[in-house]
Amino acid sequence: MRINPETVDRIKQTADIVEVVGDFVSLKKKGANYSACCPFHNEKTPSFNVNPVRQIYKCFGCGAAGDAIKFVMDVDGIGYGEALRYLADKYGIEIEEEEVTNEEAVRQNARESLYIVLNYAKNFYQQHLHEHEEGQAVGLSYFRERGFSNNILKKFELGYSLDKWDSFSKEALEKGYSSEVLEKAGLLIHKEGSNSGGYDRFRGRVIFPIHNVAGKVIAFGARILKTDKNQPKYLNSPETEVYHKSEVLYGIYQAKNAIRQQDHCYLVEGYTDVISLQQAGIENVVASSGTSLTTEQIKLIGRFTPNVTILYDGDVAGIKAALRGLDLVLEEGLNVNVVLFPDGDDPDSYVRKVGAEAFKEYLRKASKDFITFKTETLLQDAGNDPFRLAAVIGDVVNSIIKIPDAIKRQVFFHRTADMLKVDEQMLITEGNKLLRKQQSQKPQERTSRQSGFSPSGPADIPLSNNNINPFDPAPFDGPPVDLFGPPVEEQEALVQHSRLYYQEQAFIKLLVLYGTKELEPGTTVSQYVLGEIQGIDFKDTVFSHLLTMFREHLGRNSVLPTEYFLNHHESEIRNMTIEWLTPKYELSELWSEKFEIYVPFETDVLDKTAFVNILRLKKAFVEEKMKACQQQQIQAKTVEEEIAVMKEYLFYKGISMAAAKELGNVVG
Repeated sequence: MRINPETVDRIKQTADIVEVVGDFVSLKKKGANYSACCPFHNEKTPSFNVNPVRQIYKCFGCGAAGDAIKFVMDVDGIGYGEALRYLADKYGIEIEEEEVTNEEAVRQNARESLYIVLNYAKNFYQQHLHEHEEGQAVGLSYFRERGFSNNILKKFELGYSLDKWDSFSKEALEKGYSSEVLEKAGLLIHKEGSNSGGYDRFRGRVIFPIHNVAGKVIAFGARILKTDKNQPKYLNSPETEVYHKSEVLYGIYQAKNAIRQQDHCYLVEGYTDVISLQQAGIENVVASSGTSLTTEQIKLIGRFTPNVTILYDGDVAGIKAALRGLDLVLEEGLNVNVVLFPDGDDPDSYVRKVGAEAFKEYLRKASKDFITFKTETLLQDAGNDPFRLAAVIGDVVNSIIKIPDAIKRQVFFHRTADMLKVDEQMLITEGNKLLRKQQSQKPQERTSRQSGFSPSGPADIPLSNNNINPFDPAPFDGPPVDLFGPPVEEQEALVQHSRLYYQEQAFIKLLVLYGTKELEPGTTVSQYVLGEIQGIDFKDTVFSHLLTMFREHLGRNSVLPTEYFLNHHESEIRNMTIEWLTPKYELSELWSEKFEIYVPFETDVLDKTAFVNILRLKKAFVEEKMKACQQQQIQAKTVEEEIAVMKEYLFYKGISMAAAKELGNVVG
């Protein structure tokens, strides 16, 4: 089925880009727009911009751009139709669909098929928990013993799988779902050497659906309730096209708004830890689902807050193992705290033992920053052994140097020196040694830079590393860092376009953004500038295509508006328009409010901008002609040909000089 055009238009008009993006990242107001760290690539300095007026987003780091629909498609890895359905569900818009051809049905996105069957499975398990006799007697009784309310069961969409070989797959196949899709979704296991349909992966277990950030079910966790040494206590979905365990946090969909509002995230280990804390009113909590914390999971938390507190039970061996992996969190720039529970307790058991208020009070009192916690834990284990104490110093310093912020590093060096009873400068020196050792073990790698150029031309080529602040007071005296980008010769190698290209680009940008504006009553920017460049054609194919479009519409007494290009079917034109509409920097309001310095906007000086663009385009155009004349002169076979070429050259030279004079250039 295909969503009809009227419904698509209604979804586009209703969806608000700030609300949609805000469901996935934490946005901060910045002038008229909003900014955040980009969800599509790793960055610590926000370069992701959301424009609420134009309803578009643009990342200056990786180049990602689009509208609300494109954002949902990219952030969730789904097709156009599924993105529309997600937005329709979010805004309560009823979907009206049309029949599709057999060919279109065959081309249906495989990922969308997985989402559909996983959602069906979730509903199946939910229904059996509440309505089937076995589900009520076994599954629902277990959740009641845990103290889970009906609201919390509904919020996390908990379910139960019957203790039968094929109760789910048999019904799913009867409903028309193919065994191939069921197997790809991790719900069905085929018997080796058998022609039968296979058997259910989950049997006789309570079911914990795992959601992605958008709320779609992507996998399941299942706990067995009977004692069976041949069966694992917990069983999870296998890796699929939509489920990668290292990139998922259990409960992130239910917790994301609370995390963003409270600017803090609690990280636990298990499903029931999350659910119990949510029921106790601690909603900003997620779980790593028993896996070691990964970089992808850390980045997922970082979309919503830089502050994370990790809750551990009292298992000493587990704590020491976890400490080795937490340096990853520091490297990503997050502020990490740790809470340790009494022996024998985990977050789930402790909150049920002491109650919600006492639990929250314990979190406030027992929370320690990670460096302090690690130092105290390792010191306690080392005792008075000098060799082990020396190893502790190296281990702690190795964690401190992972912190990207120089001021925070200095604070922790100072505090840790007091705890370890050593000289602070000695710790800093040790940090320098470790840095040099790391850098000598592997060649220096430059942080990835932008490969494209800003529409305003070569002046906007990025010269500084996005992840390094050259003004940070680094406490190390290690090898010099490449703060200002590639050498000059490399920068020059990046420049691939001629001056004419940039003038054509500036001219088209003027038409796309301001073509409908009137310079004076009855005369639009389009009419004026196009009338002044008769006989000039563009060399760049995209700009030439756009110029032709403007000329054709002007011939019919119409001007193409900006919205036409924002919704253009060609992605190159659409993305180019978004880039032009999204300024990389915004003027501070203090300039006018406090200092009374008034800077005119492009719309205030359109007449001058249009005039200058025309002159610069003509100048660049005739300079290309002059270059062609120079080549013709070299190839001339007779004196007459050489003189004719020279006359043509001088004609163009005169135009170039006149344009230079009008522009105020010192050299023509």
